[in-house]
Amino acid sequence: MKKRTLVFAVASLLLFMSGCRANLDAGLSGSREPSAALSETYWKLTGLMGRALNTTAQQKREAHLILKKEGRRVQGFGGCNNFSGSYELLPGSGIRFRKLASTMMACPDMESETEFFRMLEMADNYVIKGNTLQLNKTRMAPLAKFEAVYLK
Repeated sequence: MKKRTLVFAVASLLLFMSGCRANLDAGLSGSREPSAALSETYWKLTGLMGRALNTTAQQKREAHLILKKEGRRVQGFGGCNNFSGSYELLPGSGIRFRKLASTMMACPDMESETEFFRMLEMADNYVIKGNTLQLNKTRMAPLAKFEAVYLK
């Protein structure tokens, strides 16, 4: 009886250890990609209202946003002007941007920036998958896509 109990215990231990090893191997191979953090991450705008965006020669830098934990502040660059404001996290991956303000420089192509700022006012939820952030409006196609460039 003791021998059978010992064999069962050893077999159970080996089975448990093999399961742990499989989970470790899955984690090392990257099958479970860690997601970037919503806040304190540099989010580069890559898509707006269903179309891909690229930085043009006239732009000094790429459009982006950073959500700061402290004070729930948002700051970024729209393609021509810097902007800032606040954000609120709501239940169920909800988000709301408030009191957005920007500098008032004029640039040759203001259309994308205007659309970017309008999108921030419309967004009411977000999804993060890996290093991609998507801002959405309920029951609409995705409003914007971002790529995590700088993770903290």
